Amino acid sequence: MKIEQNKIDDLNIELTLSIEAGDYSEKRKKRLNEHRRTAEIKGFRKGMVPMGLIEKIYGQSCLVDAVNDLISESLNGFIKDNDLKVIGEPLPAENQPEIEWKNGNDFSFKFDMALAPKVDFELGKGDEIPYYDIEITDLAKSEMKENLLRQYGSLEEGEAAKAEDFIIADLEQGDTKIEGTYIALRNVSEAVRPSFIGLKAGDSIDVNVNEAFTNETDRASLLKTDKEKLAGMDPMYRLTVKNVKTFVSAPMTQETFDKIFGEGNVKSAEEFDAKIAERLAAEYAQESDFRFSKDAKDYLVAKANISLPEKFLKRWIYVANDGKFTMEDIEKEFDLFLADYRWQMVRNYLMEKFSVKIEEADLLASAKGLAAYQFAMYGINNVPDAELENYAKNILAQEKDGRRVLEQVEDTKTVSAVKEAVNVVNHKISVEQFRELK
Repeated sequence: MKIEQNKIDDLNIELTLSIEAGDYSEKRKKRLNEHRRTAEIKGFRKGMVPMGLIEKIYGQSCLVDAVNDLISESLNGFIKDNDLKVIGEPLPAENQPEIEWKNGNDFSFKFDMALAPKVDFELGKGDEIPYYDIEITDLAKSEMKENLLRQYGSLEEGEAAKAEDFIIADLEQGDTKIEGTYIALRNVSEAVRPSFIGLKAGDSIDVNVNEAFTNETDRASLLKTDKEKLAGMDPMYRLTVKNVKTFVSAPMTQETFDKIFGEGNVKSAEEFDAKIAERLAAEYAQESDFRFSKDAKDYLVAKANISLPEKFLKRWIYVANDGKFTMEDIEKEFDLFLADYRWQMVRNYLMEKFSVKIEEADLLASAKGLAAYQFAMYGINNVPDAELENYAKNILAQEKDGRRVLEQVEDTKTVSAVKEAVNVVNHKISVEQFRELK
């Protein structure tokens, strides 16, 4: 058994494995004997099947398996003996010579192998990464307060319909009457909407529903019918308003305070305003931290200047995914893959450099944050801590979600270590300027 190495460049090598009959004969013989012990063939007792028949039935597969075992052992041994750090795993070379699987033959196999580039760079106060402090304005606080109160508001009886109001109306067309249909004025087309604004209970107007409700789903809902029937319907209806409903923001009461911030946490308008400022500051800080993380990753990856064996990587992705993705699919997403792969290499280097450790408590805290966010998306706030913790443990128990949380924690703790090592340049910036950053 002989392995020859051909260095293509700093990251790619080609290995040629020369295998003689004597290298695989014992492995093949052992596999044949295993088949003889276990084979159940009519006319022969178990374990007494003639070797010639075993050879005829299993000889070819035993040869292939024995040679493949030898190849695997040889490649793994070569990597270990030479202390190589490889990307993925060796792949059969594209110029692989034709193989004649015949016992007694000598074989030659070629494999492509990619080496992981070494990551090595220093960080210090000479490295500058920007951090953007978003200014909190009175306007921003006012807008957040208004949005929160609207979020916890309710529909009440209104007088004249306004652009953001609803009306409950009857539609009539000859003997046909559609009673009590809800209409959100924001869903009425802009060209027709002015004729709806100012309507009061008891008012009637003629409406072309095709012009007023250009969205077929909205129109079918309005007429309480199926979309397929719309084309054959007369669009002219007499609309009579029964009620006007206006959305009223929640009042500044203790009940509202408790709904938004939890029972007893806010007891006055002043405390309400202080909580608004606190929440806004937290949201801005989260956005600033996310931006810093992005800028830091870009800076660190650029500084590491990692070259990768791109041609090999494309083939490896294709093979590792059993052809689930076409080469065209891989090409489309390859730049994103390279960016993520480079960051993973940089992150792993920095975690070792700064002795970053991930504790179970870190994972649980991150998963609880994710759980709280998911609840908040459905308008559920102030979830009890015990319930959040149970939900977080379920997240961590899922392989995909658990892996995502782990990577998030690794990112966060690595960037935090980097933040301590480099020179963070603070910039005061308005929220409008922040949103325009590329």
